[in-house]
Amino acid sequence: MTLDAPRVSPPLATTEQEKLARTLADSNDVTVFVDGTAHRLDDGAREAVLDLLHRLSRGDAVSVASVAELLTTSQAAELAGISNTFLRNLTDRGEIAVQYRGSHRRIRSQDIMAWVSAQKLATPVAES
Repeated sequence: MTLDAPRVSPPLATTEQEKLARTLADSNDVTVFVDGTAHRLDDGAREAVLDLLHRLSRGDAVSVASVAELLTTSQAAELAGISNTFLRNLTDRGEIAVQYRGSHRRIRSQDIMAWVSAQKLATPVAES
């Protein structure tokens, strides 16, 4: 399965950040227009687009990439920001579900993202 190369966007200009931040503060509705036709996004797509827009409004550079349904351990580790060895240990302990294709481990993208989300919730936020 071929994935599109990630697309990296630099931060928005300050004036654009401010306009986008004001717009986002007033609404969580996301309607996409393609060739003049309005498309309402489902909840998952809506949250992804809102997350992207919020990051841009804060002045963050962003990267958008496709994620395959089944990932190699290298892809899953990169997505999670952890080493391959640590990921293999997690799968060996059953903390992340794994499927085998022959002797090769494959991890569902939703399983690795669920693990990442759980780690964020379990990590206490440092107070300023």
